[in-house]
Amino acid sequence: MADARPEFRLGRFRTGTGGQFSGVVIGDDVVALRSLDVGPSSVDGLLTDWPGTWKTVYDAVSEATATGTWARYAVDLDTLTPLAPFTPGQVFQSGANYRTHVEELIVASALEQGHPDLDLVRAQAAETMRHRAEHGTPYVFTGLPSAVCGPRDDVVLPPTGTQHDWELELGVVIGRHTYRASRADALDAVAGYVIVNDITTRDRVFRPDMPSLGTDWLAGKNAPTFLPLGPWLAPAPFVDDPMDLRITLALNSETMQDASTADMIFDIAQLIEHISAITPLRPGDLLATGSPAGNGAHYNRYLRAGDVMESSITGLGSQRNRCVDG
Repeated sequence: MADARPEFRLGRFRTGTGGQFSGVVIGDDVVALRSLDVGPSSVDGLLTDWPGTWKTVYDAVSEATATGTWARYAVDLDTLTPLAPFTPGQVFQSGANYRTHVEELIVASALEQGHPDLDLVRAQAAETMRHRAEHGTPYVFTGLPSAVCGPRDDVVLPPTGTQHDWELELGVVIGRHTYRASRADALDAVAGYVIVNDITTRDRVFRPDMPSLGTDWLAGKNAPTFLPLGPWLAPAPFVDDPMDLRITLALNSETMQDASTADMIFDIAQLIEHISAITPLRPGDLLATGSPAGNGAHYNRYLRAGDVMESSITGLGSQRNRCVDG
């Protein structure tokens, strides 16, 4: 029998017959929310009133594991296909938020321009990141929930570009209405954490016909399937330190990204403070916190049909997405 008060994850699943349901995951077992009689039968429903539903689910899981009813309703995880655990409302995406990543971009640009002293460039880049962390503000833009796909789904590479790039990120799921939060109180807004692969078509980000307008994130990031999400939503109380998680992505079994969330320039609380000073955050919103070093642009190697991305973040499960031509 499982521990009386176990840690758990929340997910959404497809059965072998094509049906779907939301459930609670402990180890290799899944129990449908509807079997626990917690009110909402979906993760989306839980998020609409997270402070209350979180306690209801926690108490129900504790009781089920203590009394043995958990085993009565449990389904083997291996018989199910995990889907995106919820459907985000607003999607906020943080860019240039990892020190090493931004430093690499600066050094790469200097190398292209034939700079004679890359060590100096690297030292200046590190100082720039230090100053930005102390005196700057985050760079955040918005995306579309229609780009979401599941953690095992194929990623469809559209023909409207060639430089399709991976960007594995820690996703933050908002659990309460939050407007003008202070940094000290910002984490109170967090329901949990999830894996996000914020895929970007690099050669669509900048408009050659209108260079003065800057970035075109609609074209660069929002193709269908360009936001693999999940497999789990890990409730915040079960993630000891979200600023000390390991992020890894392998392309065709070769590790490309391997970093810690500790390398963020602006931490989660600062990102929430910044966004909520501009617009209210709502239950079910998703915040992608930025991608560490090791993107395809660094290797000059972009996604192609047949590639397989395998991704993980400490305590949040793993993704496996195959790339196909659109």
